[in-house]
Amino acid sequence: MKIAVIGGTGLIGARVVKILNADGHEAVSHARSSGVDLLSGQGLPEALAGADVVVNLTKPRTFGDASPAFFETTMGNLLKAAEAAGAGHAVILSIVGVDLVPDLVYYQAKVLEEEILKAGPVPYSIVRATQFFEFIDTVMSWTSDEHTVRLPATLMQPIAADDVARVVADVSVNAPLRGTRDIAGPEVFPLDELGRIALAARGDRRAVVIDDSAGMYAAARGDALLAKDGAVITTTTYREWLAR
Repeated sequence: MKIAVIGGTGLIGARVVKILNADGHEAVSHARSSGVDLLSGQGLPEALAGADVVVNLTKPRTFGDASPAFFETTMGNLLKAAEAAGAGHAVILSIVGVDLVPDLVYYQAKVLEEEILKAGPVPYSIVRATQFFEFIDTVMSWTSDEHTVRLPATLMQPIAADDVARVVADVSVNAPLRGTRDIAGPEVFPLDELGRIALAARGDRRAVVIDDSAGMYAAARGDALLAKDGAVITTTTYREWLAR
């Protein structure tokens, strides 16, 4: 199959392209750096020409107030170009619990992206993943200083980017789900505990302090970010990933 991966140079996109090509498909990476811009539509017709499937893994530069407009514009441009190119399947990557955290603008924006895809003319699949292991350090950096890392005790079920990419690739080459597939890692942690594990693995002596107002994940309550019944549970643990 010929598969156009928009955002194909990013954390997940580069992995998806590599997996698909190793599996014998013709996966082509597209990004702003290669002249394809979903916001303006530049390069999209050429990128999608002859594609059986389009995978959209793009994201805005920030998680702020501009994100709803970003997803509204980019998804609209993508679906228009995909329909014109005759693509039979559109795939996006979203977030487990995205519809359960209404106070986060970025999550509202991702819900909007999903809704536009569902209402569009191209058969679709949505893969929702929990937070990536690779992003935990970034989360800690938002609310830390040289002595302390402040984190909420929000429950999380993180997952390795490699495992996310494998599922996205598999979904892409099969029949459209016309629905959602949730994926998550095998373990549940409060975010503050994840922070302590990460710091200990690196010999970082900073203290982790529970602060239920710290960072964007303070807006998530209860089990909002955890996998629900029917989710695909992967096998890579956080400590295994840290030890690589």
